[in-house]
Amino acid sequence: MAVTVRIPTPLRKLTAGADEVSIEAENIGVMIDNLEVAHAGLKERLCDDKGEIRRFVNVYLNDEDVRFLKGRDTELKAGDEVSIVPAIAGGK
Repeated sequence: MAVTVRIPTPLRKLTAGADEVSIEAENIGVMIDNLEVAHAGLKERLCDDKGEIRRFVNVYLNDEDVRFLKGRDTELKAGDEVSIVPAIAGGK
């Protein structure tokens, strides 16, 4: 089943400028693996050496943070929207 993945501006160079891509996956972990197959270099920016989602990368499934669901094991269904949002530091 295909889900829509929203790609943040800093990572669009890896998706030939696309702000959204369609990926077949049954859960977030498989989605990340399939993103890497389709767009090499994305996984290393999203995951640490253990394959866990990096602390400074937020992944939302239909506006819910997957960290509060099942993380990489969060199930996906056709038509879901996944947003990748890098944390932004700043301020005074």
